Amino acid sequence: MSSSLIFVGIDVSKKYLDVALRPTGQGWRVAYDEAGSQQVVAELTALQPELIVLEATGGLELPITAALATAGLKLAVVNPRQVRHFAKALGIAAKTDALDAQVLAHFADAVRPAVQTLPDEATQLLSALLARRRQLIDMLTAEKNRRASALPAVRDQVKRHITWLEAELDQLNAALDHHLRQSPLWLEKQQLLLSVPGVGKVLTLTLLADLPELGHLNRKKIAALVGVAPLNDDSGRHRGRRFIWGGRAEVRAVLYMATLSATRFNPVIRTFYQRLLQAGKDFKVALTACMRKLLTILNAIVRSQTPWQEKAV
Repeated sequence: MSSSLIFVGIDVSKKYLDVALRPTGQGWRVAYDEAGSQQVVAELTALQPELIVLEATGGLELPITAALATAGLKLAVVNPRQVRHFAKALGIAAKTDALDAQVLAHFADAVRPAVQTLPDEATQLLSALLARRRQLIDMLTAEKNRRASALPAVRDQVKRHITWLEAELDQLNAALDHHLRQSPLWLEKQQLLLSVPGVGKVLTLTLLADLPELGHLNRKKIAALVGVAPLNDDSGRHRGRRFIWGGRAEVRAVLYMATLSATRFNPVIRTFYQRLLQAGKDFKVALTACMRKLLTILNAIVRSQTPWQEKAV
């Protein structure tokens, strides 16, 4: 590690941005608004740090991340769990915004996570619409479950809310379709993905919005990114059961449902799945392996720009 390089950690909260520099240890706080964000971008642009690290905070980090990326600064948005484990390894038990920023700067220096490029504006919009669609479906499911046991005094209110949610979902689906048609590149990718038996519109939209790396990484890296790559649990003579962990949960959840369909309707996945079960593999292990295989197929199809061909897979 070179002391001439500057690493930056930014802790993001609703009201403030806490910025820390390494190796100087300098830090400051600004309001998390347009003026404060511009101030941070201007100061860091002058410094030209080697890397800026922020935690993923459910979308709260997106405005400052977009501003930094637009300014051409190198940054990485990392999983908060990784940073917390890193802090514990350093013996740091306390937690404040300023201290979190210092830990992020240290993490940037020691770990050097890969520099990320933000999705373009259209992809961000598609991702936001998909996230809202998932929220509406969750609310619909909850309300339909409540309707069955609701007392007469509130049953009509629940029914009206269900009707409203269904109308909102219809409008959102129309908006998704509209935005998809605005991009010929998205339409081309969608047609390629839909050529695979068992793959439906929800999975293709999710992959387009939340997995833009599809087709640009090898099969091992794309599996690890989604969180379907098996991880070892070995120590000495102990050989533990492999497991999956981390990755993009939203993509993995939709991929799971698509794989269930593919085990019935996709001849390659169905044959692979049945072979694993006949070999004594647990249902969940076999299904996870099928998720990984389906993702590998989709990755290869997008990379080669070639529709599904059963004999070629």
